[in-house]
Amino acid sequence: MNSPPQHTQITPAPLMRSEEIPPGVQEVILPSGERALAYSTGPAVSPPPLPVPVPTVSQPIPAWAKTTALLAPTIGGGIAVAAVGLSAAAPGLTAVSHALWSAVAAIAAGGIAAAVVIGRVRARITAAQRPHITQHITATGLFGRANGTINHR
Repeated sequence: MNSPPQHTQITPAPLMRSEEIPPGVQEVILPSGERALAYSTGPAVSPPPLPVPVPTVSQPIPAWAKTTALLAPTIGGGIAVAAVGLSAAAPGLTAVSHALWSAVAAIAAGGIAAAVVIGRVRARITAAQRPHITQHITATGLFGRANGTINHR
């Protein structure tokens, strides 16, 4: 009689030790879980080297950084002092600006008044000196010749 097939457990054969594996051959694990030796088609893949710790050495601070660090509070302080000075001087600045506007208005009004006075004086002077010219023109007939006189007084 035929007996049912018996399943026997396959024990994996011991593979070669890692030092016995020739170059270009690698130990791989197949999808079934079996280990096998395979040829490598590319360069041998080695694990990435461990990073070497870099000793921390203090580096000198650049000159531009020192200059900027020293100028920052100085500039900020100058701006703060200027703001305080302007706030203290604000009432005086307002008064000065009103006085300047008044001066500008007075100068403009004086200029206009001077222009009007000069114009009137000039008109009187030129009216007295202007000659009075009269013309008397006569002509006889429709196509006749015209005769005339000009008098300067």
